Amino acid sequence: MAVLDVHLRKAGKLTKIEMELLEQIRDRLELAGDISHAQVSLYVRVGQEQKLALVAQVRSRSASSPQRSGQLGATVASTEEPLIWRTLETGERITGQREWALGMDPLFMETFPVRTPKGKIIAALSFELSGEDTGADHQILLETVYMLLVSDYEPQNTLVYRPVFSQDGILAVNERGQIIYANAAAAGIYRLLDVGRLLGRRIHERALHLRLAGKANITGQPQEMELEVGGLVLSEKAIPVVQNGKTVRMLLFVADVTQLRKKEKELLVKSAVIQEIHHRVKNNLQTIASLLRLQARRSESLEVRAALRESVNRILSISLVHEFLSQQDEEVINVAEVARNIFNLVIESMVEPGFEIQKVFEAEPVVLPSEKASSLALMVNELVQNAIEHGFVGRRSGMIGLKLTAASETSYRLEIYDNGIGLPPDFDRTKTKSLGIQIVRTLVETDLGGAFELFNKGGTHAVITIPRT
Repeated sequence: MAVLDVHLRKAGKLTKIEMELLEQIRDRLELAGDISHAQVSLYVRVGQEQKLALVAQVRSRSASSPQRSGQLGATVASTEEPLIWRTLETGERITGQREWALGMDPLFMETFPVRTPKGKIIAALSFELSGEDTGADHQILLETVYMLLVSDYEPQNTLVYRPVFSQDGILAVNERGQIIYANAAAAGIYRLLDVGRLLGRRIHERALHLRLAGKANITGQPQEMELEVGGLVLSEKAIPVVQNGKTVRMLLFVADVTQLRKKEKELLVKSAVIQEIHHRVKNNLQTIASLLRLQARRSESLEVRAALRESVNRILSISLVHEFLSQQDEEVINVAEVARNIFNLVIESMVEPGFEIQKVFEAEPVVLPSEKASSLALMVNELVQNAIEHGFVGRRSGMIGLKLTAASETSYRLEIYDNGIGLPPDFDRTKTKSLGIQIVRTLVETDLGGAFELFNKGGTHAVITIPRT
């Protein structure tokens, strides 16, 4: 919806109270369209001329009938919109028809005046809808919606502005608490509760289960609640229409959310089961890592110990991913935290006593599915292990860095680098026998469909690009 005050300049000078009233109507037009299944438009007079300006308009999100649309801010002659002009001139509520396209059935149209508290007519509202929704009952609904649009109170919560859907039951209630309108969806819901005709019933009847209506009437504020009754789960909302501090009408919305809540419970159970599985996988992987550590301590071969230590780190890297998944509901992970933990874990377990290591870690939030997160975890593990094992031969200090960024709208970029001795002059990553490099190549190019670069830049520099999709 366009900015209201830009279009209102054509209306001439308006007082602060008049502007606030029109802004209030503008803010509630979406709700009005949802409830009425109509196209709702707000018009003002252009200065002293016999012309109108369209300053706000919404199209019903649930109506299936054709709807004509105007250009916001456009000026039209009074003869092009006679019903609206007559309402502006006389202050009358007018019912009629409006042609919207040559050869098409006319749309039903109902117009209402917009008055200030002192009775001055400053605008007109029009509701346009197909002929199938034009019975006396629907006209009562339109009147109630109009009263809500111009009601003289500001709700203290946002319930009044939430969308209303086509499957929602809608009831309109008068000041005596009698139901004066009920749509087909409401009738269908109450038939499931063995309640027949709704019109004329009072909302305090026990069979209607509308206790929140009393609270809305007393407080003058919208209310919402959910309750289980007759094997159904009902979501209820009440919006009072307040004039001069008194509730003169009320709109009630009832929705059958039984299946929705059932599915939500099933998803919660499924989520809990999945989290428990991740927790058990993590525990099992940590148990395997502990067994390998025991085996490494018993081995007298330095090569075997080194191989087992590398295997332990690989297992713990995957275990960290499952640990994160066991603590959340979704199968996606912010891998920045996983990368940080693995980065620190590998350095702490691989660096020999007495070696001074400087760590540099930079990571933006990067969210990946669990399978991609596992691959990234292994890549970090392999590259950091390689840097420690081969990058600082003959040295007593060094620096290892990791940088994870959203490189572009289509890819992420992982960099792992050191200030060590660098790669040999004849190094070829496609022919190397290094298991770690082979693992990284396979994960990047086969599993993730990304790119892997390895080059000298003040030490060894690895760059991995991962597509976002």
